[in-house]
Amino acid sequence: MALDKNKPEILATEVVAQSRLFKIESLDLRFSNGEERTYERMKPSGRHAVLVVPVTEDGDLLLIREYSAGTERYELGFPKGLIDHGESAAEAADRELKEEIGFGARNLQPLKEVVLAPSYFSSKMTLFLASDLYPERLEGDEPEPLEVVRWPVNQAEELVHHLDFAEARSITALFLALKQLSQ
Repeated sequence: MALDKNKPEILATEVVAQSRLFKIESLDLRFSNGEERTYERMKPSGRHAVLVVPVTEDGDLLLIREYSAGTERYELGFPKGLIDHGESAAEAADRELKEEIGFGARNLQPLKEVVLAPSYFSSKMTLFLASDLYPERLEGDEPEPLEVVRWPVNQAEELVHHLDFAEARSITALFLALKQLSQ
């Protein structure tokens, strides 16, 4: 485990750009060798997220197909979303399942906490494996109904090569879930 005792000193921070959703922050840093640099990052919001790999009793993965503005296309992935204030990661995972696929989970197993592009983002996402599913639907915040896609676990390798299944967090969660399921 790396020690943080020689972390760079933050000399100054400033919000340099802002939108409705994001703030970009500039950080002036001094490294332990005296070198100074300016870095930019998404200003930490303090809110983290969850992503859930739901598996049915029949051995099917439940995925969703939803529009992604970043790629300007519909992407296939697992249910995910932000953790609401006062909510645990497990509570958020179960809520997102109910909102996005119409199922709750009696068994939620944390797989790993991950970060995406830690050079620029600080937000964390907890990946879960969900089983012992039961039907229950909650109203979500999606602008259109999500398509739920069943995919046999025993055909997971084909899913990895599917053109619409390209999000790194979903792929990571799938491999961690498959490892857990094989034990």
